[in-house]
Order: sequence, then structure tokens, then C-alpha cells
Amino acid sequence: AGKCGACGPGYPSPLEAMKGKCWPGKAGIRGDLSQALPAGPREQLLYVPCIYRNTGIGLPDFLATVDVDPESPQYCQVIHRLPMPNVGDELHHSGWNICSSCHGDPGKSRDFLVLPALISSRIYVVDVRSDPRAPRLHKVVEAEELSRKANAAFPHTSHCLGSGEILISCLGDPEGNGKGTFVLLDGETFEVKGNWEKGEKIPKLGYDFWYQPRHDVLISTEWGEPKVLARGFDPSDVEKGHYGRHLNVWAWGGRRLAQQLDLGAGAVPLEVRFLHRPSAAQGLVGCALSGDVRRFHRNADGKWEVEKVIEVPRKKVQGWLLPEMPGLITDILISLDDRFLYFSNWLHGDVRQYDISDPKHPKLVGQV
Repeated sequence: AGKCGACGPGYPSPLEAMKGKCWPGKAGIRGDLSQALPAGPREQLLYVPCIYRNTGIGLPDFLATVDVDPESPQYCQVIHRLPMPNVGDELHHSGWNICSSCHGDPGKSRDFLVLPALISSRIYVVDVRSDPRAPRLHKVVEAEELSRKANAAFPHTSHCLGSGEILISCLGDPEGNGKGTFVLLDGETFEVKGNWEKGEKIPKLGYDFWYQPRHDVLISTEWGEPKVLARGFDPSDVEKGHYGRHLNVWAWGGRRLAQQLDLGAGAVPLEVRFLHRPSAAQGLVGCALSGDVRRFHRNADGKWEVEKVIEVPRKKVQGWLLPEMPGLITDILISLDDRFLYFSNWLHGDVRQYDISDPKHPKLVGQV
């Protein structure tokens, strides 16, 4: 939903988003049920980044628009393709210009999709407001601007902020060295404003991140050095320290690195998610190479701790890089009611569902 009555974009809380309800008034304050507005409409369109890099097909990546309206004659069909103007970008994650972080501002709306390109270091901004069924390219932020204004490259995760700005994590610097830095984009012009972080202490590596202002924290993960990733996976590079092993804890208000949680060599923590309940000072992170999921949480002393709560057994194989291959956990997702965790066990070829009603003791309840 773009706007909802007197509200701004989205919903006051993830749980209310799941219920499809929006309460007028201040953001985050749930009003009387008698004041509940009608349930928001079901999504009718999906936007899917499609990547050609390393396929041998010399075409630009494109954004596919998929019709997911069950009443439509084009249900589950790609109804539009928006090709990028360049070849070899490798579109990766995507994010909105505005989201529920701006729920209290009725002047904001979700109009643009932000598409960082992992290899070319471009950032594409796509207009989905003018014609949602046929998005159009609005702006290209070139790699040169990221380099000149932030000494950053290889952008990955994009999140919209309550300030109206857009925060993007990066994997490294323009030379391909690892650097866990962040860049800020202006939410109106999409110009690079500079680095988000302050101080000289910056993690060696970067990848994904999630923030929780109520607990004054941002947590980022680590993949690998871009110039090492470019030459393909070599197990010896893990031993040499070219791949990630830390969860990096930042003070949200001060924008400074406050703590590093060492997960051990070969962990390679990728996707990180807080529980959606705003009061919950805990979350989960998928560790790709070690094939496990760790729970992170804040202890009574205000420090953050981490523990392993899920471990996927390795499989014995022949002709692979390792004699026993991990599942290589990639994307993870937590349901809006914080009841289930889903993750793709990529190399093993399955998707798993865990009941995380007790996040300390997840239970496998589904597998495809």
C-alpha cells in the first residue's frame, strides 16, 4: 500500500501489515479497533530482478513485472520487462524509496524501486508510480558518484529510513578491496550524500544489514573481498581471511561501530533479520559456508551476544570443491508475526520452514 487514509506509506507495525489494517494517528500507535480502516488490497504485482551475468547471454539484466492477481487472465505471467541500459550489472537486492519507516508522514509515498547493481556499482532508480504495470527507468546513479563522494563500490542492500533518506550497504572500495561501508542517498533527488558511518573504525567486509532504531542499533554482515569473489570460490581464501566471520554492531544514533561478534572462520554470515516486533532486541542470521543459523540478542548488560540455534548437516559429495558440502544458506525471511523462519538451503536444493515461536529453540516444520 502506498498511502492509507491519514497515514503515510505502509502500516504502523509489521503485525498490522499482516492483518492488512492501518490505524490513523501517530505512527506506531495502535488506535481503537473501531477506528480501523478497511483491510489493504492484496498485492497484484510483483517486481523481480532478472540477471543474465555469467549465463553466456550478452543482454542487460531486466526488471520483470509479474501479474499476481488471481482474477486476471494474465495471472502468474510476466507482463512487462524493463531492461537496464548496460550489460553486466548483476542486479541483486532491491528496496523502496519510502516504506513504513515514514508511516507517520502522509506526504510520503512508495513510488520508486531502488536497484543496486553488485558488479557495475551502479544504482538504478525505477519509477513504479507512473505506470505500475510497466515501470520505467527514472535515474542511474553511476559508479563514479559512489567512488567520488563515498569511496565506496559494490552496493548490495537498500533500506529506506524514517528520515526519508535511503541507506545502502557496500562490499568494498572502488579498487575491489573489502570495506564494510554505507552510503546515503537523498530520498528526493537520489544523489549520493556521502557515507553514513562516522569515525575511522570500519569493518573489513560488508554485505547485508538491518536496523532497529528503538534499540539504537544497526547490525551488518560480511561476505568477502570483491576482488577475491570475482575470481571464484577457493577454500584457501577462507583460511586467508578473505571471507567474512563477524556480525558488526553499530550504534544507530552515533553511526559508529560499537561491537564485533566473531562467528568463527568459515562462517560467512549473509542475510540478517531482526524479529519484526519492535520491542524485540533479537534476530537471526544465516551463515552460508558453515551451514547454520545464529540467534543474536542483547543481554542484560546492554551488550550483544550470538548463539547457534540451527545447524544443517553437510552432504558427502564427489567432484565438488569440498568433500562435504554445506547447504549454503542464502536468503532468509521471518514471517510478519515472528512465528516462522524461512531460508533457502541453496546447494542442497531445498527451502526450509522453522517454527521460531521460541527463537532459542527453532523447530523444523516444513521443507520443499
